[in-house]
Amino acid sequence: MADLKKLAEEIVGLTLLEAQELKTILKDEYGIEPAAGGAVMMAGPAGGAAAPVEEEKTEFDVVLTDAGANKINVIKEVRGITGLGLKEAKDLVEAGGKVKEGASKADAEEMKKKLEAAGAKVELK
Repeated sequence: MADLKKLAEEIVGLTLLEAQELKTILKDEYGIEPAAGGAVMMAGPAGGAAAPVEEEKTEFDVVLTDAGANKINVIKEVRGITGLGLKEAKDLVEAGGKVKEGASKADAEEMKKKLEAAGAKVELK
């Protein structure tokens, strides 16, 4: 029980970049992917009897692909969107990656518009 508490404290203490790296490791090496609600889902077997009908996407991830020449304005926008501190927002902008996960289409498009106005290149996934 003490080991689990220590592990939980270590996970809570991760920086945003460390948390993203942990997510990548869990997905790539163990087939574990976080669900939208924060629960962990195991990857199912490949293939199946019937392919599911693809539904229209309602949630989008806002992904920063390039900070552009004016990183300071992009950092300000990232801070406004995420609520991160200056150092964490700067690290995210320099490393690139997901700025926001699970945003509605309208919210994701608005975030993309703001980030692009600040000089960044952004994708919605």
